Amino acid sequence: MALHLETPLLESPSLSLASGRSVWLKMDALQPPGSFKIRGIGAACEHHARNGKRRFVSSSGGNAGIAVAYAGRRLSIPVSVFVPQTTTERAKSLIRQEGAEVFVHGASWQEANERALEAVDAETAFIHPFDDPLLWTGHATIIDEVVNAGVAFDAVVLSVGGGGLLAGVAEGLDRNGLKGVPIIAAETEGAASLAASVKAGKLTELPAITSIATSLGARKVSQRAFEIAQTLPVESVVVDDRAAVNACMRVLDDHRVLVEPACGAALAVAYSHADRLAGYERVLIVVCGGATASLAQLQAWQAS
Repeated sequence: MALHLETPLLESPSLSLASGRSVWLKMDALQPPGSFKIRGIGAACEHHARNGKRRFVSSSGGNAGIAVAYAGRRLSIPVSVFVPQTTTERAKSLIRQEGAEVFVHGASWQEANERALEAVDAETAFIHPFDDPLLWTGHATIIDEVVNAGVAFDAVVLSVGGGGLLAGVAEGLDRNGLKGVPIIAAETEGAASLAASVKAGKLTELPAITSIATSLGARKVSQRAFEIAQTLPVESVVVDDRAAVNACMRVLDDHRVLVEPACGAALAVAYSHADRLAGYERVLIVVCGGATASLAQLQAWQAS
């Protein structure tokens, strides 16, 4: 049995009204560890468990670590997660709640990732948070489920951090004969590493992450994500932190689901940047979730 759930697919009257077109939500915020990450990470962990690995090590700003910890607990395999200093206490607590060890290292995910790689030995599988074909194939099940539900769509909106979700959705579209469907890739200002790379025409690293959407905090997207943006119909959209937070609060009112600003970036495209959806009639938004934000924190950001 897969470690992820088949999540609800909802038509959203409120987002449809806000954007002036039919909007469908793939509710991956309802996965047991709180985000879409368990699809690919669960598939990778199961693969490595079958191949005899006896420990999982990962690096994460939050959600990937929670997913690896959850997968390890379900598979009875110990887990160590290396996180940067920017990771919230809530995220660290949720990782520990699943029985994993948490190690804090470095100012950014890149530094935590380097330390995580040093902890890998012959019996250990390294679970990358976004840059691994095993993950992308797992994330592609999002599109499989939408297609199996019989819901047609002419664009997909999703958030981009390191690009794992983008790579997975592109693979899912391709294997369902939908390669030409445009992907609208949303990021927040201060974490827009894909937009920077697209603008430069080459893979580009941000000097720092300055957005509150720290889950989008990869200073450089994966090579695969950049290639997809160069070769497939991908449109980059950057929203500010306030739009992302406001979208989180609105979707909480509209659908009674709490998501974090990293996910709010995608929702903000329909709520406040509907001009970017011109020409599309039925839009699928991946509500990727995120367990690391609390209501109190969202309210504090909104008030600031």
